[in-house]
Amino acid sequence: MNQWLTTSLTKEQFGMALVQTFNMVSVSFVLGSLLGMLLGILLVLIRKNGIWPKPFLHKILNIIINTIRSLPFIILLICVLPMARPFVHTSIGTKAMFIPLIIFVAPYIARLIENSLLSVPAGIIEAAQSMGATNFQIIRYFILPEAMPSIVLALTTALIGLIDATAMSGTVGGGGIGDLAVNYGYQRFDYVIMIITVIVLVLIVQSVQSLGNWLSAKTKKN
Repeated sequence: MNQWLTTSLTKEQFGMALVQTFNMVSVSFVLGSLLGMLLGILLVLIRKNGIWPKPFLHKILNIIINTIRSLPFIILLICVLPMARPFVHTSIGTKAMFIPLIIFVAPYIARLIENSLLSVPAGIIEAAQSMGATNFQIIRYFILPEAMPSIVLALTTALIGLIDATAMSGTVGGGGIGDLAVNYGYQRFDYVIMIITVIVLVLIVQSVQSLGNWLSAKTKKN
């Protein structure tokens, strides 16, 4: 790969871009997954036919999640970036990307987790209730283990979407691989760099998907 790099880009810059992408993806994915999992579980609990029905709250939460998910990421990015300063003390660079990325991925994960949990047969929940299990116990010991293979695939899908979003953040100076593609590839008409960034992103996505498939199969066996 060193022979492919043009004079407009050094190995250090390429390595730094990889580190920035990893930081954006890892921090946003961990925090977004925690929030998304909680929202997804809550959506299942409070739905009309759920084990803790709260139809009005479910409707409000649905509207909020659907509204955020309906926004293209680039628009969400532009709208949210100015609000990042109170949290990370800057509205530019890699750190500033954490807030819009979390806001982007959390509702996406929530909807995927909701679908995964709803795929659990109703008979399992009824059996748990007949044994006197609490709502927490039903979620923790019955629904989540049964839905785990589907949850792993859902999180894999969300992670790949997050990687795509971090690449898009380069259009507003967010750093990472996307920043290289825009500032060194597109703006300087350096197609070699553009090809390299595409290849790197494809390899990352393929690796993530393969790992997710393996983990999902592993949890299904157990």
